[in-house]
Amino acid sequence: MAETIYTKNAPDAIGPYSQAKVVGGLVFTSGQIAIDPATGNVEADTIEGQTEQVCKNLAALLEAAGSSLDKAVKTVCFLADMNDFAAFNGIYGSYFTSKPARSCVAVKTLPKNVLVEVEVIAEV
Repeated sequence: MAETIYTKNAPDAIGPYSQAKVVGGLVFTSGQIAIDPATGNVEADTIEGQTEQVCKNLAALLEAAGSSLDKAVKTVCFLADMNDFAAFNGIYGSYFTSKPARSCVAVKTLPKNVLVEVEVIAEV
């Protein structure tokens, strides 16, 4: 049976989905964008600032599920502009030090016109 995860330390879902689910010893997060949970707004307008907020949101979700960024086994990363790849990697790498498996793709548009979205699968 899947357990639904919710924390006020990450943004509320902006659609009909959960922040995260735990099943079979794994936590699956929904994609996180750079919404500051304290304000409900996208506060940063740079790839570095947005990546920082995304990683903080993911850390909060994983903590609420009894996990952590160090237990991440797979991430999927979406960038609005692949020219931001190096700057994104600089921030991402400081949070995901265990180097989980990863996919990173450029997409046409992300919710709220943000620059980055990341989802994580981690061990509990």
